[in-house]
Amino acid sequence: MKKAILLIASVILTLAVINSCKKETKSSGDGKIPWEGVEGQVKEFTTFNKERLAFGTGKKQTSLKSFMLHDEPRNVQNIKMYIILECPTGGCNAWDVYANIKVKDKKSGELYEIGRFITPYGVDNSAYPDGYEIDVTDFKSLLTRKTELRARIETWGSDGWELTVKFKYTLGKPDYQYYAVNDLMRYDEWSTSGVPYGVSHSKDLTRTVTIPNNVAATSLRTIISGWGHTTPTDVDGRPCAEWCFRTHKVKIDGSDKFSHQMGAMGCNTNPTNNQAGNWQPDRAGWCPGMEVPVRTDNFATSMAGETFTFEYSYQPWTSNGGSTSGTVGAYYATSCFVIIKSNSPIFKPVVID
Repeated sequence: MKKAILLIASVILTLAVINSCKKETKSSGDGKIPWEGVEGQVKEFTTFNKERLAFGTGKKQTSLKSFMLHDEPRNVQNIKMYIILECPTGGCNAWDVYANIKVKDKKSGELYEIGRFITPYGVDNSAYPDGYEIDVTDFKSLLTRKTELRARIETWGSDGWELTVKFKYTLGKPDYQYYAVNDLMRYDEWSTSGVPYGVSHSKDLTRTVTIPNNVAATSLRTIISGWGHTTPTDVDGRPCAEWCFRTHKVKIDGSDKFSHQMGAMGCNTNPTNNQAGNWQPDRAGWCPGMEVPVRTDNFATSMAGETFTFEYSYQPWTSNGGSTSGTVGAYYATSCFVIIKSNSPIFKPVVID
């Protein structure tokens, strides 16, 4: 009798789940499945178009504009962002400089870094036929309908670059219909507004995070690049933080959970091999004339309904106040976000400083 009751209860529960899933895949009003009739389609959007970013003589390093993007995030399988750099009349700026693209969170008004790149020395990036490619699917809840984007190139010359940013949305049944994102760290405005390395500082590197109950998958998304030529150098002569190879940790509930190795990326294999500067030697986790890697850390469980502590832990090292370039200071420009996914509507995770 007991087995029969359990079997009936199991069947009822299964039918309820199936019915719930059916409801979740329908859009409100018309009863259509969001990806019905669009499977495999690719939609392209050009946002910034030959946007001149420079410094001085009335030019600006930053541009903030609104654009219309794809209107249904629930049928998006992936979004790729492509960054194209062209030289203005007279040529590109001579230096490899920090640059990024951000999207404005419509509710909080905060700007979230969706991609970072380093400009090549004095040339365009036409060696990349489509431009630098960065997967920005994590931000599909924000990259929809009317969207504000900010582009910045930290160049200090009146030449600069002409920037074009394109998005390609591949449509179809996604891994999960609903995504949400919240920021954990946003020390990424400029190359030297990151976290000071090897010295005491006031940057807050810890957070408390609560994940909604109906979440099916949770991950962290980090972009990090080191700057500065501060001593003491490593045994191979590399100063910090641009050149010194390090392994940083993400701590969850006080224990090391994920590792980020800031090591060699093979800068000398860069397709942009005609750069007019010192582009070939390996930096710590980035290269001149390339996109900066996105580091994705997936939790083994959904983390649904859980509260945990987060801490970004930089490998210990102490500066002696010297420099190999004459400018003292080592920094890690760091952005980190918590991404959640579900097949039912979700609120963004709660993050407390």
